[in-house]
Amino acid sequence: MHAKYKIFMVFALMGFLSNAIYSQNKHQEEYIIRYSTIAIGQMEQYGIPASIILAQACLESSFGKSRLAVKANNHFGIKCHDWKGETIRHDDDKKNECFRKYQNATESFKDHSEFLRYRTRYRALFELDIKDYKAWAHGLKTAGYATNPQYAQLLINLIEKYSLYKYDTPGTILPDSPGKVLSAQALNPQTGSHFYEISLKRAISTKNGVAFVIAMDGESYSSIAKEFSLFKRELIGFNDLKGSPTLKPGTLVYVQKKKRRAPLETPKHIASGNESLQEISQNYGIRLKSLLKINNFDKDHIPKEGSTINLIGK
Repeated sequence: MHAKYKIFMVFALMGFLSNAIYSQNKHQEEYIIRYSTIAIGQMEQYGIPASIILAQACLESSFGKSRLAVKANNHFGIKCHDWKGETIRHDDDKKNECFRKYQNATESFKDHSEFLRYRTRYRALFELDIKDYKAWAHGLKTAGYATNPQYAQLLINLIEKYSLYKYDTPGTILPDSPGKVLSAQALNPQTGSHFYEISLKRAISTKNGVAFVIAMDGESYSSIAKEFSLFKRELIGFNDLKGSPTLKPGTLVYVQKKKRRAPLETPKHIASGNESLQEISQNYGIRLKSLLKINNFDKDHIPKEGSTINLIGK
């Protein structure tokens, strides 16, 4: 073979490999950016580090390219267990195992958070510092989340390679601590300015500077309203709901009026799956009315997947 032709082939191969690596890196970065907002929302609602959520999603779904992610919107490889919804069969530790199937990625992220938050085997994780991703990674392995002996280190490597830890501090977060009585201060929902003392078996957290709690088993909007000296209709209004909605355990419930805009560092949101504007407004602590006004949407607008939702206006 002619020497010049060999050199040409070498450079052509190098160019091909370089483009392939660039394309792969670009896809991985886009995956992280796309789901970072959901991960932050899950962190603030359930007390799981966003870096851990993203690292698990990246690892378990191969950055959204795995068969389970593509065919079943399952980004965490969660098996059926006591699942009542749709399922898909997939070879894993054994052949033809049963895995959960979701309508969209958002459902997968939420189910993953609830899977960790409400199972006894993972309870010890929620005593860890939310910013200590290494302890969380090793805690997941110890609790038996995965069979791979290198699972914890794989998560840590991903977090450090893509600087996922930067998503762990979007605002003030006080994760729930099951069964621990906390004495806390919260803004008076009625005036938005005065403080009052409360003592309860829950944590009060803030999102966009707005106080919220996570609903527990047996609670209703009426019981939470009474706890915070509110009228039920006030509480339902704070959360942009109507009528007499039922309250599921794990639901985020604002106990103050939400803000008219998001923080400057989060000016936009990329719609995912079948998200409603009400869900997006809850995710960022923004009033639904303000979200409609900022984007010139009517009240029946349904965001399309991948569309941009402005959060702070012009």
